[in-house]
Amino acid sequence: MPNDPDHAMPSTDAKTADDAWLKPMKPRQPSEEKRGATPLELLFDLVCVVAIAIASLQLHHGLSEQHFTEAIPLYLMVFFTIWWSWMNFTWFASAYDNDDTAYRLVTFVQMMGLLVLAAGINKVFIQHDFSVCVLGYLIMRFGLVIQWIRAGISDVEHRKTAFRYAGGIVLAQVGWIVYQFKLVTFTQIEFLALALFELAVPIWAEKANTTTWHPEHIAERYGLFSIIVLGETIMASFSAINTALMDSKTGIDAPLICLMIGGMMMLFSIWWSYFDREPVCVLTSFKKVFYWGYGHYFIFLSIAAVGAGLAVGVEAITKHSEITNQQAEYAIAIPLSIYSLAVWLIHDLQTDKGWRKLWHPLSVLLILLFPLWGNIGYGTLAIGIFYALTIVFRQVFLVDSHAEKQEIID
Repeated sequence: MPNDPDHAMPSTDAKTADDAWLKPMKPRQPSEEKRGATPLELLFDLVCVVAIAIASLQLHHGLSEQHFTEAIPLYLMVFFTIWWSWMNFTWFASAYDNDDTAYRLVTFVQMMGLLVLAAGINKVFIQHDFSVCVLGYLIMRFGLVIQWIRAGISDVEHRKTAFRYAGGIVLAQVGWIVYQFKLVTFTQIEFLALALFELAVPIWAEKANTTTWHPEHIAERYGLFSIIVLGETIMASFSAINTALMDSKTGIDAPLICLMIGGMMMLFSIWWSYFDREPVCVLTSFKKVFYWGYGHYFIFLSIAAVGAGLAVGVEAITKHSEITNQQAEYAIAIPLSIYSLAVWLIHDLQTDKGWRKLWHPLSVLLILLFPLWGNIGYGTLAIGIFYALTIVFRQVFLVDSHAEKQEIID
């Protein structure tokens, strides 16, 4: 009977089930309220951090063995592939996450690509072999191309943008394949050229018609990823300290205590300094959005590198490394300085006024003077105390008043 409610119910349920499998990939709206990170996005973040942890560990080993000219460029290259994978997924999800089954499955493909990439990181550092990393990267990017094609089919208004993304990504992957099977070796130059091409694709695509990413959602996603990377950094430094304590026959000594306290003060201050700012204040124009989004490459890589530096410091104190105390101190101070400068460039330089804009460069200069002391334990404590004091100083003297913040937002 057509008018029988009990008879009509199965038809409605069947339609809902079909829609859950494959829904039109319509754009999400920036005005959407209470838009937060999804469990799938958090899972993607954790997969990325697996790769970051391996890259950070290899940086730690390279610095400890004084292979600076090899380890640092490889770390920058590997970290770019991890960060860029996260970046592309995050911004696409902000604009088009419809959470249907197809979207989830393709996201799982991207995660599988990231795990393959992570599995190849050790070969990059030890054998200079990028084959596994490139394979994982291609898998991940293949999944993203499928997502953009789906978006282009469903979203007529942004079809040109979506297809530009898909075409640009495919062309970039051809470049990575050539990079892997080349006959001439000039790895770093090729990598830089391909990385710049990858960075140019979103700029070119978004000029056709800006996608409907959600400002609050993007700010939250970046903040959450910063916390996860910071957590990995804490784990890496704690693991190194725990290993030192297990190997020690005389117990913990004063330099190691100072390094532990100074390191924790740095990491807590990094958290404080990042979340003491309102990113939505600077996500106000096409240029500023790319400036802010791309600038986080240096924030994420420097946070992870601080953990590697602290681990190197532990090995210098326990005499398990060939590195000098001053070199170990710079392995901590330089990443911290990069982080501080990156925060200043992508945020404070746009929001602070007058003499306040000069505070961060001055504090970075002072941080880089501490390693000249040459004492890894006490020097780390001094850097930690100084950096914490810079946060307090900014809170008391440099932070804009509520009226000034509201003026920036408006």
